[in-house]
Amino acid sequence: MTDAPTRPDAPLDETAYTLTIEEAANRYAEAGFPRPIRRLQKYCARGDLECRKVETLTGEKYLITPESVERHTSYIKETAERASPRPDAPERTIKGVVNVVEEQAAPGHDQPRPDAPERVGTDYVFQLEKRIEEKDEEIRFLRSEVAVKNEQIKDSTERARETNHLIAGLQRMLTPLLGGVGDAPDRG
Repeated sequence: MTDAPTRPDAPLDETAYTLTIEEAANRYAEAGFPRPIRRLQKYCARGDLECRKVETLTGEKYLITPESVERHTSYIKETAERASPRPDAPERTIKGVVNVVEEQAAPGHDQPRPDAPERVGTDYVFQLEKRIEEKDEEIRFLRSEVAVKNEQIKDSTERARETNHLIAGLQRMLTPLLGGVGDAPDRG
């Protein structure tokens, strides 16, 4: 297995990698920058977080250093502060953003459904990504359960087939000893 790309100043101490993706997600949320699990995996893959991949029974997972999460949330905070609007700039509302998005919508036949609710904001997207991830994990779990059940059914079918062969052999052996079923005298 190859490790995820790490930054040159990544710690060499294996014990420094203590956070799971879920724990890192909690730290992002506590810092005021909630991120879906999938985005944190992307951060790991592209080297934004110091991490290493480890093999588990269910696949691979990232372990992350707490320092890199703190460093990255600080970076996000700095860039958000720098991106804050000028004091003399006119204030834009969410409704204005929705109107701009609607004006830039795809032409003609690709217009949004009229009954679709207007949802704007990263909170909604975050919730959707979280639910999709939960569903993906549930699907992986159910697929593994189906594989186990299929193996059990296969084993049970094989045992039933073997039992049928043994019973047939036993009947062949006992038939001459017992004489035919119709040959037994009637003792009534």
